[in-house]
Amino acid sequence: MTKIKSLADLRRMKEEAQSKIKLRENSANPDQVVQVKVGMATCGIASGAKETMKYFVEELEQEAIDAVVTQTGCMGYCYAEPTVEVKLPGKEPLVYGHVNKEKVHEIIDKYIKRGELVDGIIPVSFKTIDD
Repeated sequence: MTKIKSLADLRRMKEEAQSKIKLRENSANPDQVVQVKVGMATCGIASGAKETMKYFVEELEQEAIDAVVTQTGCMGYCYAEPTVEVKLPGKEPLVYGHVNKEKVHEIIDKYIKRGELVDGIIPVSFKTIDD
């Protein structure tokens, strides 16, 4: 366990614990919050997906946006890595390609906050079969 040497250390530990609790609470009702899935297969990681995921976590927290950021396997869009799926409550998910730090800012600012589409959407070329 980390030693607490100052009031700042104690505050930092409190904030970390609160963010973990918030993430746990949000993951219990994912349809009510923004969901971000970052493709973390080998090709995604090699293209910078770890950094992309880190940017999403930091920026969403800084903007105080209720969201769940998770990793997923291959999305099948290796040519466009890093790829990210964003699902707003009540809307169909969108997959973005070539997501770097600047694109993360744009997705959060325009799509997540204002509902405006952002360049870089990978079009869906298939439909699922309903039972």
